Amino acid sequence: MTDAKLLPGGKAGQVPKPSSETIPGFFARGVSYYKLFWVFFIASFLGAITETLFMLLTRGELQNRSGLIYGQFSLVWGLGAVLFTVCFHRLTGRRDLVIFLAGTVLGWAYEYLCSWVQEVLFGACFWDYSHIPLNINGRVSLLYSMFWGVAAVLWVKDLYPRMCRWIGRIPGPIGKPLTWALTGFMAVNILLSAAALARWDARQMGRPPQNPVDVFLDVHFPDRRMYQNYSTLTFVGTEEAKEAAGVGTVKRNGNAP
Repeated sequence: MTDAKLLPGGKAGQVPKPSSETIPGFFARGVSYYKLFWVFFIASFLGAITETLFMLLTRGELQNRSGLIYGQFSLVWGLGAVLFTVCFHRLTGRRDLVIFLAGTVLGWAYEYLCSWVQEVLFGACFWDYSHIPLNINGRVSLLYSMFWGVAAVLWVKDLYPRMCRWIGRIPGPIGKPLTWALTGFMAVNILLSAAALARWDARQMGRPPQNPVDVFLDVHFPDRRMYQNYSTLTFVGTEEAKEAAGVGTVKRNGNAP
């Protein structure tokens, strides 16, 4: 219970409970790097697992939904959670409709940007909404943008506060060194995954290795392994991409958004 307090004018009110982040020993207070990293790390993992279970339950397919070579991590989910945290962490008391609309617009822009960056950097398409009504270049659709809006409401009202409490329970003496150790792991994982994807794209275009790094990537991350890790990826312009899009020709190319 909260204590009663006499407000100006003689009206009794309630003293709000102190934030859990004021508790001594609470790890990663505020919107600090430590808080954002753990939000990214946890959301990346849970996002990849959620997508895997969703595909298994709806399509009966066991797909690897990770965006990285090592571990189950979805960068789209992780970075999206960080973006929602930075933009919406002060909106806890706002109306759900306001948060929903803001999340829909932000999610639409974020998903479009992710699709465009993946195509420009790797010549690859991880998703295509060309078969869904009210889509834009197959990159985003109104339906999935509204899902982002729903996710924003859930994030602000429940998921983010809950995740903050999880993060706050990390023991202080190991919290910071563990954060930096995992930061190093994720940085190497992201860079290696990006290099392997770029080299995979180059192999699809018939480009031979140009240096020792290319040779290393060809030996350790051949097409067979990449197909196993990125089972849902299609390269822009290929017949697989056209079939996935459900159209006769691909509407976009790797040189322009």
